[in-house]
Amino acid sequence: MTNLFEQNRNYVVGDEELLLIGDRNKLAQWRHKGIGPAFYKLGRKIIYTGADLNAWAQANKVETGGEGA
Repeated sequence: MTNLFEQNRNYVVGDEELLLIGDRNKLAQWRHKGIGPAFYKLGRKIIYTGADLNAWAQANKVETGGEGA
């Protein structure tokens, strides 16, 4: 699996790298609905780990091709 994010890094809302999966509003919507990547909430700060972001991205990978394609 190719990692989209650095495994051992923490990302906070506002980090440019998070724009790869969604803007600030989209991430907030996903957190509210419970459908986005796992996160930590420390006070008012939202923190995503690179490992959790990579796991979420891998779980949402769409394979194309195959029979009949």
